[in-house]
Amino acid sequence: MKHVVSVGLGSSLRDAYIETEILGQEILIERKGSDGDMNKAAAMIADLDGKVDAFGLGGTDLFIMVGDKKYYLRDSKKLAKNAIKTPIVCGAGLKDSLERIVVKSLNDEINWKNKKVLMLSAVDRFGMAETIDSFASEMVFADLIYILGLPIPLRTLKSLRRTAHIIAPIAAQLPIKWLYPTGSSQEKEKAETGWKTKHFAWADVIAGDFHFIKRYAPADLAGKIVLTNTTTPDDVEMLKNRGLKTLITTTPRFNGRSLSTNMLEAAFVALSDKFPLTKQDYDGLIIKSALKGDRLELN
Repeated sequence: MKHVVSVGLGSSLRDAYIETEILGQEILIERKGSDGDMNKAAAMIADLDGKVDAFGLGGTDLFIMVGDKKYYLRDSKKLAKNAIKTPIVCGAGLKDSLERIVVKSLNDEINWKNKKVLMLSAVDRFGMAETIDSFASEMVFADLIYILGLPIPLRTLKSLRRTAHIIAPIAAQLPIKWLYPTGSSQEKEKAETGWKTKHFAWADVIAGDFHFIKRYAPADLAGKIVLTNTTTPDDVEMLKNRGLKTLITTTPRFNGRSLSTNMLEAAFVALSDKFPLTKQDYDGLIIKSALKGDRLELN
């Protein structure tokens, strides 16, 4: 049985142990959070190196992609260096394939061109952002708002790309915890009441990383659709209580939890016995595995 482990900076309360079958092979997928402790995460990777078939790097990205340009994150590179024998991936490669496919597949049921879309962390999921933008008539790319706290909505893909190329080289050198919820901060639930809520009120669809959605979503999400990644049963209950109409995740749900992209990418690497994988490899594996995202009608 193949064995992959997602080691990350997230809360250990979200840890998971999943035995399943993908591509006709049995696989064990684990998720181990370090509660925001970089040294602990590094030690876990070093201890498991050579003992598992692939690592996922969770709670951060090894790099972010803007078009064809990659920006490597300093803290993430330090963590990844502890994997000497075992391949390590962060989910970015799979996002660029899987999330484009998912967005296109949803067009008939969501009808993107008639929806207003708020994307909280577009640079982190540029493939999703670019594909939604090709359909939707109105989008707000809110990276500056929800990551840097600046009241500047970006309304075109061109402005997002231009801003990302300016800011990403600087942001990539900052501590991860300054940019993204890590450790216990991932478990903090608050119903945002400040000026940032107006963008949620405007949107029909809220897309992007779930930890940003969880941190900034207001109490009232009635009638809205969320398109995101990893959600646990507690997350689903929270969204239901806030009136969310539909929750769509880009990855399948196992034992009530949707897989993170880094976990699924690590699984594909382990099952392929090949590293690195190309976009064409990921596209083929997605089709061959017949894995689909998950849709829950909550209200």
